[in-house]
Amino acid sequence: MNNNSNRYILPFIGSVLIVVGILIGFVLSKPGSTLSSSSGKYEQKLADVIQILEQEYVDTVDKEALFEETISEMLHRLDPHSNYIPARDLQRMSESIEGKFGGVGVRFTIINDTLNITNVVDGSPASQVGVKQFDQIIAVEGESIADVGLTNKRVQELLKGEEGTAVNVGILRGSKKIEKTIIRGMVPIESVNASFMMNDEVGYIRLSTFSKQSDKEFYLASLDLMSKGMKKLIFDLRYNGGGVMGTAVNIVDALIDEGLPIVSTKGKNSPEKTLYAENAPILADIELVILINESSASASEIVAGAIQDNDRGTIIGRRSFGKGLVQQDINLKDGSNLRLTVSRYYTPTGRCIQKPYTGDYEEYMMDEYSRYENGELYEIDSSLFVDSLKYTTPKGKTVYGGGGIMPDIFVPLDTTNNSTYFRRLRYANAFADFAYNYVRFSNIHDWGSFKEFEEGFDVNDKMLTDFTTYASEQYDISYNAAQFDAAKIRIIENIKTEIARQIWLEQGAFYILNQSDKEVTRALEYFK
Repeated sequence: MNNNSNRYILPFIGSVLIVVGILIGFVLSKPGSTLSSSSGKYEQKLADVIQILEQEYVDTVDKEALFEETISEMLHRLDPHSNYIPARDLQRMSESIEGKFGGVGVRFTIINDTLNITNVVDGSPASQVGVKQFDQIIAVEGESIADVGLTNKRVQELLKGEEGTAVNVGILRGSKKIEKTIIRGMVPIESVNASFMMNDEVGYIRLSTFSKQSDKEFYLASLDLMSKGMKKLIFDLRYNGGGVMGTAVNIVDALIDEGLPIVSTKGKNSPEKTLYAENAPILADIELVILINESSASASEIVAGAIQDNDRGTIIGRRSFGKGLVQQDINLKDGSNLRLTVSRYYTPTGRCIQKPYTGDYEEYMMDEYSRYENGELYEIDSSLFVDSLKYTTPKGKTVYGGGGIMPDIFVPLDTTNNSTYFRRLRYANAFADFAYNYVRFSNIHDWGSFKEFEEGFDVNDKMLTDFTTYASEQYDISYNAAQFDAAKIRIIENIKTEIARQIWLEQGAFYILNQSDKEVTRALEYFK
């Protein structure tokens, strides 16, 4: 059945499932309960509707797809973050939470329909059998994967798998063909993907998500930076959509004094519970700035809210996403998962930062675009400062609830040195692919560190000409002189950033980007 057909059927069948869903929610809240006879009639009504659709509807009906889509529609009528996760998608979701997956341990890019290895994870199964950066995997299990319309999804299907299973690959190294058998293992998904000293006193840590491993990564990164003389920390939570709440609590525990509140949760069937810092903080003497933006959500907001409400640090950036709901994962018998909202969370001053929800899921998820359209990303929206949502921190600072964390220092979205030509280059992945080829065929590895590289490497006119020619030939992005000149600063920065990423991964990339990053610059100014 096609998606258009589903779209017409969903509203009809959704009204039936709303009732069923409420009953299911009641049952799930009471362990050991079973559906009563009164709820059975709704189950039968749903079964009757699906049977009629299958027998009488004008097009072929995919019952499983219809049912799964309708469950999600039903849950999104209740709130935007309750969700149904089919069994086939659960493993991928679990990987991001666990912070690891079964695979071979390579990063890759697809250029000219060929899989190119950009990095081999240290100690990974691939590194153990001698797979190297710049190798090209051209076959898997004896079947060619070059020039067949290869996609990232297909590569993951071929290389990922259960720990201990084998995958046979054919590799092209220069002009030499090599066969390798790789025994898959657990590959870590690092969430602290950049940590370094910005100067003699200021450290920088960027956290991309909150997995079960993120707190340990944060502790190790912090201790490493303190050993290098860190006295002040920029903790970057921009574009971090959240994750495991317990991990956020553990990270705050390293930042605030023992006994201070971190977060409270409360729901109709979840008694109010407040979590407090339980240990002496390892970063007690470190001055702190947290960076947030419109894509910082959930666990990121728990951290930012706890720091702001306890007067522990300064929040810089733009208003965060506004997700103040807590979900519980409930495993269903068929291996699927019901991610159900069970409570709201509140910051230490009592703020709920969940933004309003009208029941329109698409409108809710498009809120970032709405902020762009109404100008909020460029200047503070004073209409959000409502007296009824005003709270006061222990030291007398006014903070607001009702729709995200308001930063202490607002920094507008940087749209300077931009153009349509530049955006097309970015969306096409032209910068990364050009950088891969540049590093592959040059002696760029002679640079000792990304700091030396940042200070001494220049993107010259020849490189710019080579890049624009490459973009034109490989991605059909025609050179536009006026738009190139308008975005030249960013084009140079992106080429340099991607070259650094090829050599030093995110460490090198973010060090280059931070040199001109407006929020990072404002944080450094604040520390002076």
